[in-house]
Formats: sequence, structure tokens, C-alpha cells
Amino acid sequence: MAGPERVAAIYLRGVGGRRPSVPVEMGELEAAAEGSMSQQAFAYVAAGAGNESTKRANESSFERWRIVPRMLRDVSERDTSVGRRIAAPLLLSPVGVLEIAHRDADAAVARAAAAEGVPMIFSNQASVPMETCAEAMGSSPRWFQLYWSASNELTGSLVGRAEACGCEAIVVTLDTTMLGWRARDLALGYLPFLRGKGIAQYTSDPVFQRLIAEPSKGPATPTPRPNLAALGTLIQLVRRYPDRFWPALRSGKARRAVERFVQIYSRPSLTWDDLPFLRERTRLPIVLKGILHPDDARRAIDNGMNGILVSNHGGRQVDGAIATIDALPGVVDAVDGRVPVLLDSGVRGGADMFKALALGAAAVCIGRPYLWGLAVAGESGVREVIRNFVADFDLTMGLAGCRSVAEIGTETLVRAPG
Repeated sequence: MAGPERVAAIYLRGVGGRRPSVPVEMGELEAAAEGSMSQQAFAYVAAGAGNESTKRANESSFERWRIVPRMLRDVSERDTSVGRRIAAPLLLSPVGVLEIAHRDADAAVARAAAAEGVPMIFSNQASVPMETCAEAMGSSPRWFQLYWSASNELTGSLVGRAEACGCEAIVVTLDTTMLGWRARDLALGYLPFLRGKGIAQYTSDPVFQRLIAEPSKGPATPTPRPNLAALGTLIQLVRRYPDRFWPALRSGKARRAVERFVQIYSRPSLTWDDLPFLRERTRLPIVLKGILHPDDARRAIDNGMNGILVSNHGGRQVDGAIATIDALPGVVDAVDGRVPVLLDSGVRGGADMFKALALGAAAVCIGRPYLWGLAVAGESGVREVIRNFVADFDLTMGLAGCRSVAEIGTETLVRAPG
């Protein structure tokens, strides 16, 4: 539904006394989600690193750019589509542990994405296996996010499964080889993975299942610095106080699954030299997520990568990091059109989408907004959020004098004064 039709439908329902069941304004949507979630769950999703300055900057930095509308350009017909099957330059970012927002979790998001014609990036830390989500999406486009495990065998298995279930790209998240300092979560002492949540991609994986059955001897594939120093204490806590964790962990197998996950979840020793391992094991395009520096973008291309996702993990990893919209122009210049550049972190409406595209992004990704919709109304909530973003973008594009995504360029923006 185009922007004007979406607006008209909402106003017509308003004549009959019906307001939108899923709040349109982002602050109200987040507040409604908070009311639908536990304190621990909401804090886990909403938290940024440290004093959350990066999270705030992601949103506020869009204000540094102002749109310059052009007039009398006949925008009666507009085309928001990109590529062969994507209704708008919008993707759903990978968000882990969606079960803490709604019982239908990733499956509900997958159905919503397919119904609205936007790609979903399956989370490595999903609550529902990728195969189940792929089946729910039919032929709709989906990608898979990869956290590079301390076990290369497990990494290869996850990538193979992604190919087999129809994923069209692998998105390697680079900025989370260790968890950031998240004060809200630390204050509550809450990490969902220790309750057996958000590890469905692992427990459904044949390699991981074999690793659970084997004696715990550390990572299956030794690395120079196994990821035990930072997370080893968590393993001991699970072993020592099993009754304090999620009831599912009362079974020995569930406890072993959590212990093994903590051991091999990520690989802080990862370097550029490891990328050939992945390149040799998949025919799919590889997108590097978490790139903020132009030199890293150049090096990614030199290493045969097929795309860049400018991201700071929604401000959840490094407090005081550069906002993604501020990093975007330098990365775009470094890439020089050789591969697509996408952006996430801080996109909160159609105007933000427009600005990112004007600065060279091929598309944007959203995370928290659709999770808030999921928490409020499940699958229909996610669909409402997607529709609102697309309608807002369509209206912004038309009112700025652009008839298609191709007409959105740097000339449509100026830097805000001061």
C-alpha cells in the first residue's frame, strides 16, 4: 500500500472511532512494547553499551542532514522497489532471542516479512531454527546472519544449512566477538542465553548436537585464544547454580547445551586471514556487518566480500562509537560503487531511510522497531511497523520530488546549520 492510501485508511478508521492498534509514533510504540514485556526482557532489547551515548547518537545524528524538497515534478506515480523482488529498500535486521518479546518469535517475523515483501535476515541467535522460518517464508528473500564460532566445523554447518534453506546471502557480524558493557542488563544480572533462550540455531544443528554429547574439552577447532577467559565464569555459574536458571535447564542435556554454547559462541581471535575459510565454503554473497571505517571497507572488498553493512549493533557494543549515518559517507566513498552498502542502527522512519539512501546506501535495515511491533501484537504488529515505514518512505520520497529510489541522491540533502 502506497503512502497516501495507508494514511487514508488510518484516517477513515479514525472516523469510526478506531485508532491504530499498533502505535504509529515510535516513542509510543516502544512504550507499548515495554508494557508487554518483562523488565528483564525489555532491558535486554533496549539497552545500549555503557551510558548509551552511541545508541542516542545513532538516532540524533540523522538530524544533521536536512532534506531539500523539489517542486512540480509530477510524483503522482512512485516506485519504492529495489532489485527484482523487494518492495522497498528495507530489510529486517537480525535480532536475537525474539521469544522474550512474543511466543511466536522469529516465525511470526518471517511470516510478516514475506507478506510485506521485505527480506528478513535470520538471526544466528534465533529462538526458532532457520529451516522453520524459511518454510514460513516460501520463496520470499531471506539472508542469514553468522556469528563466527570458535568451532569452524559449526560455522561451516550453519552456513551449509543457510544455503540449503534458501538464504541468499551470509551476513557476518564482526562487532560482537565479545559482549559489550551493557549496564541495564548487568544491573538486572540478566543474560537470556544462560536460560537456554536464543540458541535454537545451535540446538537444531547436527554438529552442535554431537558436541553436546562429547566430553567438554573446549572448542572443537582450537584457536589461539579460545573464548573461555571472558565467558568461562558463566559456565561455572550454570554448573554451580542450575536451579537459578530457566526451568528447562534442570535437564542435564539442556545444561550441557548452554555450557557448550557459552564455550564456542564467538571467536575474538578472528582476523582478516580467516575470511578465505568462509569464502571457500559458500557460493553465496558474503556481507560484512559492523564496518565503520573506510579502510575496513576497502579491505573487505580486497578479500572478496560482496557487500558492506554499516552498523554499530544498535549502539550495544561500544559506548561513544561513531553513529552509522556519520560513518556512511566515508564508507560509500571507499567502496566507490564496487559492492552494495547497507546501513542499520538508528533508522526510525521513512525520512531516515531517505537520508541514508541519499548518502549512498542501497537499503537500510531496522531492528528494534519491528521487535516493538512483535511485542505489542505479534505477526500483525510486525506487519504494521513495516507498512508504516514503507508508507512514510513513499510519502517522503514523493514530497521531496523523487519518483523512484534511483532519483534519490546527494543533491536532495544539505548539512544542518551548526
